[in-house]
Amino acid sequence: MSHNLKLTHKELELLASRLNTRSGIEIADEIALLKTDAQAKIFSALSPNVAAETFDYLSSKNKNELLEALPVKSIATLLEAMPADDRTQLLQSLPHKLVDQYIKLLPETDRKSTLKLLGYPEDCVGHYMTTDYIAVKMNWTVERVLEYIRKYGHDSETINVILVIDDQGHLVDDIKIKDLLFVPKTNKVSQITDGRFTALYANDKAEQAINIFREHDRIALPVIDEHNTLLGIVTIDDILRLASEETTEDMQKVGGTEALEEPYMETPFLELMKKRARWLVILFVGELFTATAMSYFEAEIAKAVVLALFLPLIISSGGNAGSQSSTLIIRAMALGEVKLADWWRVMHREIYSGLFLGSVLGVIGFFRVALWGAATTQYGEHWVLLAFTICFSLIGVVLWGSLSGSMLPLILRRLGADPATSSAPLVATLVDVTGISIYFGIALIILRNSLLL
Repeated sequence: MSHNLKLTHKELELLASRLNTRSGIEIADEIALLKTDAQAKIFSALSPNVAAETFDYLSSKNKNELLEALPVKSIATLLEAMPADDRTQLLQSLPHKLVDQYIKLLPETDRKSTLKLLGYPEDCVGHYMTTDYIAVKMNWTVERVLEYIRKYGHDSETINVILVIDDQGHLVDDIKIKDLLFVPKTNKVSQITDGRFTALYANDKAEQAINIFREHDRIALPVIDEHNTLLGIVTIDDILRLASEETTEDMQKVGGTEALEEPYMETPFLELMKKRARWLVILFVGELFTATAMSYFEAEIAKAVVLALFLPLIISSGGNAGSQSSTLIIRAMALGEVKLADWWRVMHREIYSGLFLGSVLGVIGFFRVALWGAATTQYGEHWVLLAFTICFSLIGVVLWGSLSGSMLPLILRRLGADPATSSAPLVATLVDVTGISIYFGIALIILRNSLLL
């Protein structure tokens, strides 16, 4: 379809009729190039469920434009057809004035549940749960449960897992639908349950939910409060979306920029510049300290200019080692592989890693200087001592870089900050400044009675 394609009213109706048989993601791709007014006409002609599914796959920008173009009646139908969790996500992204208007369009039951979900913080499980689920009682027969599913199951996000509650609404178990299909209809639910279940708390952080889903390999998990009262469920589609957002946010932070709220191509230019400039200024100011550090060793550089030749090599090696360590630890923390209590084990591991990697680079550096020094006069008569200086400096700087990169994310987590803030550029900047001191400190020790006499 062309972006400038114009369709008559009859053609739009025929297109909507054809699209009603397609999946939401296919429809979203097919109408993406149409103008907003044409999209609005198609959405008004689509069945409510198909329209709600399609809307979920549109970009944030496209959603906002479409809401402006749709008539009030179509918006009301669309919001009512949306799953509770998707509706909450949409309303959360809109201005408060629009949220108030749209909530008033919902039936009373949906309005109450939506307001309740909006009351949870955005980084909590409760914000992403849905109240569309199937719950049964312990004393129900299998036949009654199956009849209940036939009657109300179409409104549930999933029927793969059936939740079991007591008369007070407390969660007591969850059973799989297949467990109901292979037992006599006269059996009671209590004969199938084992009292074991996994649940999330409404105030659990999103990161915790992602890890629990990963560990238990579940399609959906119940959400309870501190009194074990069943509040809703969280489904795998929301968790996958959350995990994608978390990973994207971490990657952006690790890359040395603030996390973007919208996709790169949809982020306004000035907003994008603000996100990038802030970190660049911080890193630039940090790098200014390298000049300050070098000024302390101005006399040494004047005596042995050859030392300046290897400065970029030394500090970049330390920065690279630090960036590696920080990236590995940040990812391990995100996956739950490393916790704060593991700090000593991490430090122990990184000390050995830094020594090993530094030694590898040190040996390479030593032979590079030694071979060049023996073959030419570029490094003067003290080239052997210079080679040892480069070797030990690389060991020291890489060791320091590995320790800094691994410990900084843990320190930030301990302080309650996001570990991803310890981005690779930040670690590299930190190691650059301190690496200069390590390099010239070792040079002063080894070359004191020769080049630095």
